[in-house]
Amino acid sequence: MFTGIVEELGTVERREGQKLRLRCRTVLGDVSLGASIAVNGCCLTVVAWDADAGWWEADVTEESYLRTQLGDLQPGDPVNLERPVRLEDRLGGHLVQGHVDAVGVIVTPAPDLKVLVPEPLHRFLVEKGSVTVDGISLTVVDPAPDGFTVAVIPHTADVTTLGHKGPGDRVNIEVDVMAKYAEKLLSGFLQPAAPMTSDEQNAGANK
Repeated sequence: MFTGIVEELGTVERREGQKLRLRCRTVLGDVSLGASIAVNGCCLTVVAWDADAGWWEADVTEESYLRTQLGDLQPGDPVNLERPVRLEDRLGGHLVQGHVDAVGVIVTPAPDLKVLVPEPLHRFLVEKGSVTVDGISLTVVDPAPDGFTVAVIPHTADVTTLGHKGPGDRVNIEVDVMAKYAEKLLSGFLQPAAPMTSDEQNAGANK
């Protein structure tokens, strides 16, 4: 479980098949084999690292590459990194699972960020509600008919990938899990929602 508060802006060093190597420093402070680290909001498992050299590796399945923005990553690209929240930590953002719901597409970049998302996610987006974009906990300003907008402060743009993203760039989206649980609990009283197709989850593929 994460909070959506990015600890460090890392860099992709290389991709070789399923192996993804990332350069960073901060998140390696207490790293161990099998530890979880969120990369652009996608929870990955540490399989190798060298804290002195400043890198770690994860195995990323083809399914994960296809269904998240991780498949777009190239050497040199910046990535948002966050370690799991500890019980004694402050919950600075909101509860984030690191399980990407879909890929969205940026229409307008920060500071007035607008992101297109698949229609099945629209019902989870409410004014002043929480949403995760590339692992960043953000507050919805306007749940638009085709997505949502958020106001990105300069600090967030400076220390996350949002300062490097422009129109047409794809981003990982995770909606608030509490909203999904609420829908599940009320499902007996609501009209069933159509399941999201693979094309909808990967909405940005043909943008």
